[in-house]
Amino acid sequence: MFDIRLLDVPFDPHAAADRLAAATPDAGGITSFVGKVRAGGDVKALELSHYEPLTLPGMRDLAETARLRFNLMGLVILHRTGRLEPGDPIVCVSAASRHRRDGIAAADFCMDHLKSAAWFWKRELRGGTWHWIEPRAVDHADLARWSEKNSPV
Repeated sequence: MFDIRLLDVPFDPHAAADRLAAATPDAGGITSFVGKVRAGGDVKALELSHYEPLTLPGMRDLAETARLRFNLMGLVILHRTGRLEPGDPIVCVSAASRHRRDGIAAADFCMDHLKSAAWFWKRELRGGTWHWIEPRAVDHADLARWSEKNSPV
């Protein structure tokens, strides 16, 4: 099962992981990561926009790279777009694998790419003003871990 989607409506990340587990009964484990809109810091909303002709194909290419690199039995990547409120799930990456390290590494790999090299524009509403969010230096460093010469897997 490989379910890669952009969503403009809320989703249940736990249901997505449950569907993956049901579809991959021979998996040794399911690793899931759920990213949420942070509460606090005066954040009232987060807005994600994207360029659809690149975003979904890029996400599918990322999923295929992860599938081959980590020997996955299944992968779910769900990513929200539009306006979200604090506490709302933004992204869910769930990886099914025979062995835990592949699933854990695949989820980490996908999130590092989605965080730093993805096809989304993000802005936060704070103090009544919208502020663009750029990847931080640590996000770029996290992504660099996956280059062939630095790859932990």
